[in-house]
Amino acid sequence: MHEDENAMIALALTGDQKAYAWLMHKHRSSIFHIINRMVRDDEVALDLVQETFMKAFASLGSYRSEYRFSTWLYRIAANASIDHLRKRRINALSLDRSAETEDGTVEFEVADYSYHPGLDYERKQQSVSIDEAIDSLPATYREVILLRHKDDKSYEEIADLLDVPVGTVKARIFRARELLKKKLKNL
Repeated sequence: MHEDENAMIALALTGDQKAYAWLMHKHRSSIFHIINRMVRDDEVALDLVQETFMKAFASLGSYRSEYRFSTWLYRIAANASIDHLRKRRINALSLDRSAETEDGTVEFEVADYSYHPGLDYERKQQSVSIDEAIDSLPATYREVILLRHKDDKSYEEIADLLDVPVGTVKARIFRARELLKKKLKNL
């Protein structure tokens, strides 16, 4: 797998457009997921994915093959996201400080309508039930579900970690999800 990727990187360095496309296709979804978790906006995340690949391909000559290509891309994606968030930062009015007006000082009091103890309790119970259901899975299924949904690993990364084919990972995840659906049916 890594040899294929290194070969594609070498081809991309020669200007091969198919190699660029292959690298983008392989990593696009994981880069999108990382960025979207940071910026929490699908539209912005899509733009930042493009920016990440543009920056990566522009500096592909500086990539060192002794490191994983995905790690190098993740760092570029994280930096692009952080730069975006810094630029987006706005001047906000603090509710903790009083404001000066022509008529003197004004204190802010804002009602909090967001707290709903019943909803919080339900969410906590659902979370506990889901965790219990995952814990009750056979070890091979529990492992792939946790790697995929808790650690946000791609199928390829999971296959590498477990030293099994990608098809086996997909099958285990499918079976684990089916078992979880049965266990959580009443939830």
